[in-house]
Amino acid sequence: MVNCQIRPNKVTDERVLDAFSTIPREAFVAKHQRSIAYIDEDLMLTNGRCLMEPMVLSRLTQALEIRSDDNVLVVGAGSGYGTAIMAQIAGSVIAIETRTQLVDKAQETLANIGIDNAAFIKSRLADGYPEEGPYDRIIIEGGVETVPDSLLKQLTPKGRLVAVKRAKNEAVGVACLWTRAGDNFSYTPLFNAQVPNLDEFNTKVEFVF
Repeated sequence: MVNCQIRPNKVTDERVLDAFSTIPREAFVAKHQRSIAYIDEDLMLTNGRCLMEPMVLSRLTQALEIRSDDNVLVVGAGSGYGTAIMAQIAGSVIAIETRTQLVDKAQETLANIGIDNAAFIKSRLADGYPEEGPYDRIIIEGGVETVPDSLLKQLTPKGRLVAVKRAKNEAVGVACLWTRAGDNFSYTPLFNAQVPNLDEFNTKVEFVF
């Protein structure tokens, strides 16, 4: 996976490469998916979540430029694979999910592989988790139509957020990097990516009378 999917796709950060080499991806999928755990595409989990394609997740991780003492928030963390990757690089990780079943299972998996600097918490995705913020880095593990200001404001003054921005009915999205400067936020397109959208970040339909 690392040599065939990640290195050839512009991932050069050795810390990121080491994390993807170390964390067993098969531990985060159902038993019947373990034989295809390292395939170069998204793997669907329960409740509408997915294990993001390794190439996309690795490039997003690299774009965050995580430092060893950073506090990281993972939004829509699913079964915990991305959280485990972040925990290999960062100082501490908070992962949020809306489904109790996923939270409990992910905590168990992280403990089983020896990850002790990450915590899984049940929370609404769009709310983030300000109780443990602010965060130096935030990653949303899925496509979004929009990123709410309430989440962006949980970044530190020079914080970074990554997600795949995909408009409704568009087949392909664009991985983007959001940065904060004071109270202002801007985003930079990075590369095209095809990732399922998270319903929690869809634009609300407004009725016009």
